[in-house]
Amino acid sequence: MPLALLALAIGAFGIGTTEFVIMGLLPEVAADYGVSIPTAGYLVTGYALGVVLGAPLMTVLGTRIPRKRMLMLLMGLFIAGNVLSALAPSFGLMLGGRVVASLAHGAFFGIGAVVAAELVAPEKKAGAIAMMFTGLTVANVVGVPLGTLVGQTLGWRVTFLLVASLGVLGLLGIARLVPELPRPAGGVRIRSELAAFRNVQVLLAMAMTVLGFGGVFAAITYITPMMTNVAGFADTSVTWLLVLFGLGMVAGNLIGGRFADRALMPMLYVSLGALAVTLAVFTLTAHSKAGAAVTVVLIGALGFATVPPLQKRVLDQAAGAPTLASAVNIGAFNLGNALAAWLGGLVLAAGLGWTAPNWVGAALAASALVLALVSGALERRTAARPGTGGRAATAGSAAARTAPEPVPAHR
Repeated sequence: MPLALLALAIGAFGIGTTEFVIMGLLPEVAADYGVSIPTAGYLVTGYALGVVLGAPLMTVLGTRIPRKRMLMLLMGLFIAGNVLSALAPSFGLMLGGRVVASLAHGAFFGIGAVVAAELVAPEKKAGAIAMMFTGLTVANVVGVPLGTLVGQTLGWRVTFLLVASLGVLGLLGIARLVPELPRPAGGVRIRSELAAFRNVQVLLAMAMTVLGFGGVFAAITYITPMMTNVAGFADTSVTWLLVLFGLGMVAGNLIGGRFADRALMPMLYVSLGALAVTLAVFTLTAHSKAGAAVTVVLIGALGFATVPPLQKRVLDQAAGAPTLASAVNIGAFNLGNALAAWLGGLVLAAGLGWTAPNWVGAALAASALVLALVSGALERRTAARPGTGGRAATAGSAAARTAPEPVPAHR
């Protein structure tokens, strides 16, 4: 794997840290600004909405900019947003800083996934994407707990300044290590990028992203009350459970990338099916400390094992115009998080018990598995048609006919 992937992973580490560290610092931020914790929660919601809206917006704005330069500009936007958050004298400006930083999130991962895939040979694309996403998973193991500790001891503003410094490091790494990749033949055109969304396989992959990863967050969003009220953990132990969840994410991400390069669709069938079963079983294992700890690791591993294959699936099916589709798929992860958290809250409000969100997660993951099976069946049917040359067509994507020449692995 080229060193350029390290620069992308550093940027991903910073983005992952700023996205999740706020959850552990809400009481400190709320006290500093004199607002309630539910009001401070808008810092989480605002960031998520910024990712969903910013992914296509920033990608469209960057269609005429070389990908390396666009990645550097996105890192600059990320740095500015975190500096604004750290220095904001009012809650409104703090929220504005969060939104500014979030605008870089989806486009960075979307464009970064395309760049990562172009840096390696075709048979290593999913592994390269997984390498970049390793920065995001490691952020949950190292960045978030450390950032929370720093914020609680030295002040939350110091945490966001440190996150901004990670952005500077990522920016310098991209400038130094990421090569200038050739632009696609004819440039990147909005019409070609939008044409990819007429491909039913692209839409199915995005729907799998929303439902599959949403299944994970249906359970994890409410992990604290579930573990303290059902499993009997102390409040202070939840941090270590989240570290275990992060370790599972790291392992699942690497495994998913490795096997997706060998057999992408079978990898999705296995990971989504196992995720649905594990989430359902969590309603039972949540009553045991040991069982709950093991299950949390499995949920992290199986959930993130779907990320590299789903991202590669979108890149493959969007063929000649992958940038916008890749970025929108990143927004789909956050959309799934928001949907799952809302559905999980509904079953809790209905009085169905602290473990009820696990059933919601299991249902979402099972729905994603059904879509994966449908997608695989459609692909096999297309490949069996006379004149397709034994390979799946990217019907509906006019952009596929303008696919750029592959970049040699040594670049």
